[in-house]
Amino acid sequence: MFELTSLHSGTPQFSAVVPGFLLYAEAELQFARQSLIKYKDCLRQVVRMIGDKAVTAYSKNDVLALKAAMLGKGHGVSRQVSILSALKRLLEYCREHQGWQVLDPSLILVPTRPRREVVYLTAEEVSRFVASIPIRTQRGKTYLAGLRFRALVEALLGSAMRIGEVLSLDRDQIDFARREARIIGKGNKERFAFFTERALDWIGKYLSARIDTHTALFVTQDGRSRLSRADIWRPFALCRKRAGIAKRVTPHLLRHTAATQLLFNGCPIGHIKEILGHERLETTCRYYLGLDRRAAKQAHAKYLLYGSEGSQSLEFSQTGLTAQPAAGTS
Repeated sequence: MFELTSLHSGTPQFSAVVPGFLLYAEAELQFARQSLIKYKDCLRQVVRMIGDKAVTAYSKNDVLALKAAMLGKGHGVSRQVSILSALKRLLEYCREHQGWQVLDPSLILVPTRPRREVVYLTAEEVSRFVASIPIRTQRGKTYLAGLRFRALVEALLGSAMRIGEVLSLDRDQIDFARREARIIGKGNKERFAFFTERALDWIGKYLSARIDTHTALFVTQDGRSRLSRADIWRPFALCRKRAGIAKRVTPHLLRHTAATQLLFNGCPIGHIKEILGHERLETTCRYYLGLDRRAAKQAHAKYLLYGSEGSQSLEFSQTGLTAQPAAGTS
């Protein structure tokens, strides 16, 4: 957590501004809880990479140092965009609502997110990945951390939810009978998330093994606090290696996996939009339409026909293309 620090040159240090900014983002901008968690993490990374200075002391050189540090850590473009965007938003808050003479946010150039091919796990890779998660100790007892991770993975695969949405769930939000949960998704929009029976079965096993009374669906090992994004990266990396999967397995990859499985099994794109919680159909189409080449090839063979029994065939005449009744029809 950020702690309040002493003032410098009449203005507070960066970390001291963050709590007020997050309160503003929650109350005025109505950021969802998972967005606030993400912003807090991104702003923490700024402090870690370029230091905790008076908020008015940061310059363009500091931004360049931040970009260099992110590249040095191997952060992808999406991660860079998230951190730089959070920094810009905080500086805008400092200027517009606190009146501090901070670095002009417009001078921070955020890279464009590249349009990348959607990566997902095949059904065989999903089986290998979940099988690699240890849920028993060598003595045959329940391994709670492994059971928690299995339940988390199954929740992602069985609902296509975002990781922030899953981690924000409380126990009582899930209606096991109706296999759904009312959630606050991206953009602070309320929607319903749906679960497969398999996902709810693993969630139920995890909840039955817990002895804590915390309201969160997923909690830390001691049961005292809600599980965070920072808590989950290591098991994802370890299980990927155990399963022998070359792809970088992340919560978002599992969301893509669920979405593509829906597509490959014939789910209409409009339903996929609702399941994913996309605001616009255009977003769903941009990501997933055209992925199923098998279905496209089948559709090509089924619909791109020039004449068949009981329909007109196209024949060429000396004067051009003409439509004539097919043989055997009147």
